[in-house]
Amino acid sequence: MLSLTRLAVDHGKLRALWDVSMHVGHGERVALLGANGAGKSTAMGAIVGLYAVASGGIEFDGAPLQRASTAQTVGRGIALVPEGRRLFPGMTVQENLAMGAYAAASRRALDEPLEQVFGLFPILRQKARQNAGELSGGQQQMVAIGRALMSRPRLLLLDEPFIGVAPLLVEEIRAALRRIAEQGVTMLLVEQNTHRALDFVDRAYVLENGRTVLEGSREDLLGDPAFAAKFLGLE
Repeated sequence: MLSLTRLAVDHGKLRALWDVSMHVGHGERVALLGANGAGKSTAMGAIVGLYAVASGGIEFDGAPLQRASTAQTVGRGIALVPEGRRLFPGMTVQENLAMGAYAAASRRALDEPLEQVFGLFPILRQKARQNAGELSGGQQQMVAIGRALMSRPRLLLLDEPFIGVAPLLVEEIRAALRRIAEQGVTMLLVEQNTHRALDFVDRAYVLENGRTVLEGSREDLLGDPAFAAKFLGLE
């Protein structure tokens, strides 16, 4: 489904990614792990066209993606839940959700995914006319995920979806993401909490200094002493 091959990305005059390769198959849940500054968010941004590719390639369903605009990327079935949510605080919950379906061709094309989002997150129906800036961090994250789902993506990119979310709502959001995955949506997750990430995904890639340095199943990584010492705090 999604393949990155020796991807390099520059931020101005600085190289943020040097050599990132990975593959995400249809229906998989895959994590990108690594320390702050490893290049995880840059890789996500490059996939959706926020950053230009210096070299290497990105393919989605076998077709090149690295020169696609963000709108074209969404049209091909990819949606990003960005770090920090990036909602419009002065707009209502429903207005924020509708921003994710800006390309909807009809009222029905807007209403159907909206009902699906409200089914996943019932609290958003109750707060539909409330400004997004008045919600808790966890509720705002539900809006950010719901906004991405409004475009009916086949691949959902989640960049640090649990930052600033109360533990009780973390579990509610994780349960909703599992329901989304059960509907056939593929997921690529960036998550600082390695334990939490590996509890949710099938496989993971580890980035260091803009390079892919390790890949494996949840079981393989948990059984790797070097990985456990570095990322799980186990000696």
